[in-house]
Amino acid sequence: MGAAILLLSILGFVLLVLLSASVKVIQQFERGIVFRFGQVQLNSVRGAGLTAIVPIMDRLQKVNMQTVAMGVPAQDGITQDNVSVRVDAVVYFRVIDPVKAIVNIQNYGWAVSQVAQTSLRSVIGKADMQQLLSERAVINQELAMIIDEMTEDPWGIRIERVEIKDVSLPEGMKRSMARQAEAERERRARIITADGEYQASKRLAAAAHELSKDPASLQLRLLQTVTEVAAEKNSTLVMPLPVEMLRFFDKMAGGSEAHAVVEEEPIEEPPPLASADDVPPVAANNEFAAVEAAQEDHAAAIADETTDDDTTDDDTTAGERRDTVPPKTVPPKTEPPGTVPPKP
Repeated sequence: MGAAILLLSILGFVLLVLLSASVKVIQQFERGIVFRFGQVQLNSVRGAGLTAIVPIMDRLQKVNMQTVAMGVPAQDGITQDNVSVRVDAVVYFRVIDPVKAIVNIQNYGWAVSQVAQTSLRSVIGKADMQQLLSERAVINQELAMIIDEMTEDPWGIRIERVEIKDVSLPEGMKRSMARQAEAERERRARIITADGEYQASKRLAAAAHELSKDPASLQLRLLQTVTEVAAEKNSTLVMPLPVEMLRFFDKMAGGSEAHAVVEEEPIEEPPPLASADDVPPVAANNEFAAVEAAQEDHAAAIADETTDDDTTDDDTTAGERRDTVPPKTVPPKTEPPGTVPPKP
């Protein structure tokens, strides 16, 4: 009776060990691959839950199906425009075929990291610095396509996304870009200031035209200016001078006769600038050359006319001198005494 109980106890323990070895639990984010005597069972990919295998014949290996975020170490490279940069990225991938991920590649995580590093260096060499800084979406998409082409079909790993995290530039390049940006901001500020001054000059010209219609308005404006200056606490002394006095001096000097009133042609006012980018480009070098050539031709023509006038004046002066010089008087010949005149 005691031997039977012992035998049953041994059998129960063996069955319990076999049962614990044959029953496996697979998590929701995992898949199980069964190897029977070292050969993978293609139709026996186990899903989440409880699963049973033959204890000695089968071996269950679990594969994580979650998306993995893996950082790519920083890579040094030279862009297409010969600028040395240092770029690092991050790769998001997941396993879509657990059999290929286990059978075709030994360590798919390390393999994806190596492929990402080589692909990142290749993309850096094909792009220029401006694309790396401003067109990262295009670079990320191209990099994801290159890595996914090498990993999805043979390894069963899909690259979901690739992001470039940081682009490190040399210090000299950073200083050059900062100077360029500062110069651009200064250019826009100057253009906006010049446009404001131009519009203000138009307004001032219109105000002066309106004030010139009534002389009393100028006097009122002068008194207003004196009031504004006197309101401040300063040591400025303002001496108002009537405008009529200036006009009197102008008439006495003959300025009114010398300066005739000429109706000026209206100048077409350019449209106001909405932004600094609307400024027309500067004239090209050939336009400047044409203007300089026209100026030189005009100066040469003026010089030729001056030379001709001087020559004409010299000829006229010489002719007048010849006319004023009296003709020379030739004295008659006298024969010495005792000389017989010749016969005709």
